[in-house]
Amino acid sequence: MQNDPQVELLLVSPLLLVFYLTSASSDFSYVAAVYEHSVILNPEPHVPLSRAAALQHMRKSLDIYEQQAARAAQQGAQILVFPEDGLQGFNFSRSSISGYLETIPDPQQESWNPCTEPGKYNNTEVLQRLSCMARRNNLYLVANMPDLQPCPLKTDPTSSCPSDGRWQFNTNVAFSSDGLLVARYHKHNTYFEEAFNTPPQPEIITFDTPFAGRFGLIICFDILFHNPTITLVKKGVRQLIFPTAWMNQLPLLDTIQFQQALSLGANITLLAANIRNDHLIMTGSGIYTPFSATYHHAQRGDPEEGKLVVARVPVLDPEWLEQRSATQEKEIKAELPTSTAADSGFCHKDSCSDSTPEPLTPPLSSITFTSSMMYDLSTFVLLNDAEGRLKVCDGTFCCHLQYRRLPQSGSKELYALGAFAGTHTVNGRWALQVCALVRCAGSDTSSCGQEVEEAESKIDFLLEGKFETRHVYPSVLASKMVLEQPEHFEIAADGRVTMKHSNMTGGLVTACLYGRMYHLDNE
Repeated sequence: MQNDPQVELLLVSPLLLVFYLTSASSDFSYVAAVYEHSVILNPEPHVPLSRAAALQHMRKSLDIYEQQAARAAQQGAQILVFPEDGLQGFNFSRSSISGYLETIPDPQQESWNPCTEPGKYNNTEVLQRLSCMARRNNLYLVANMPDLQPCPLKTDPTSSCPSDGRWQFNTNVAFSSDGLLVARYHKHNTYFEEAFNTPPQPEIITFDTPFAGRFGLIICFDILFHNPTITLVKKGVRQLIFPTAWMNQLPLLDTIQFQQALSLGANITLLAANIRNDHLIMTGSGIYTPFSATYHHAQRGDPEEGKLVVARVPVLDPEWLEQRSATQEKEIKAELPTSTAADSGFCHKDSCSDSTPEPLTPPLSSITFTSSMMYDLSTFVLLNDAEGRLKVCDGTFCCHLQYRRLPQSGSKELYALGAFAGTHTVNGRWALQVCALVRCAGSDTSSCGQEVEEAESKIDFLLEGKFETRHVYPSVLASKMVLEQPEHFEIAADGRVTMKHSNMTGGLVTACLYGRMYHLDNE
């Protein structure tokens, strides 16, 4: 499924919007590609393989990568992203992954082109292949692979070295269009990865390109945490690369749902490449900007195969834009209003345009109930009428909804407004404030918050909450995993967050404001 909604200004300056609108084929945009790879798994991942056998396994995926890199280049791609665990798969033990490991030099310490200098390091066949792939197709390439690094166990007994004196990392590597290794990033937030270590310190890794400026690197579970994701954004990195092996979890954390939500809420471009594995419910990749989303999400029954997604997107790196457009910037600024919100209805500042919705007035009290949503006990209230106003609170955190269900649209479907404020503790730990309008899985209230993929009811709504964080990520997910871009999203200075949407193209599965309380994660 691909979606290219009409370009809208969302949390960006008028200058960037003008650049985007006037330069679809100019120097202010570039072509990106991500590949959702149908992973080729080792059937016995806990049995160690020889180096030769491990290479034989990885060559099957590298051959596919070669084909997709050529296809991407033919479509004009300047940068291509492959998914997490795409080469070796997963479920390895610390010892059984050993045949797959390569020691990746630090590009910040030395310059190395594996394609043109293959003899510099031993046992770097995968790095050489990826480097030549980038060079042959004249594009920047990001892939994920396992890395082996020695650590000073004997020389520094107080270090955080594992007992075997080696670190094993889940690693992104980035190559320039001539094959130079330009970045290496070690995943900080591992997710049940027995084979890998967490690096001693979070790594904040970026690399520069001539066509779009700076990109930051993150991996999978990293996307939910302050380090490195928000640290990168706070440092001004507006373009993130996201290899992932993500298991979908409705109603709040489907892949494409949260990929777009982060792009909108953090005002960034996200290049997201996922694994395809139906048994583990893995699918969902895309290229997201504050203006648009181009993505793929497999449906039940689709052939289990890879998918290349390509899109032209605007450059968002402010330093690159400033350097490349000094003359045009002066001309454009002279003709633009001073407001940074314009009239789009999207802003991230103390005040917004005149179209900002008024705070919702408290509705009449409604009967609330509790139900589990993503393993978190949330408080809900039902949408019993064709239209109305609702309020639901979890402790002192409250969510407000004004809604109108379109006549004769899925009238038998049960919907509820839910609120959750607390720390999620299943399969990870992170603090949340969430307002979510969800379609319930059945006709009983206990089904509210369960997974649902399809819906018929189209609902116009204004969803609002007063959050204790400015890190709030909006999403509107329609039937059969179709994304809709909200008409209005605003984070006000007092913490009031509003999302408004109407005229849906499909039935509503979830509308969510997902607030991350990063500062409470360790409490």
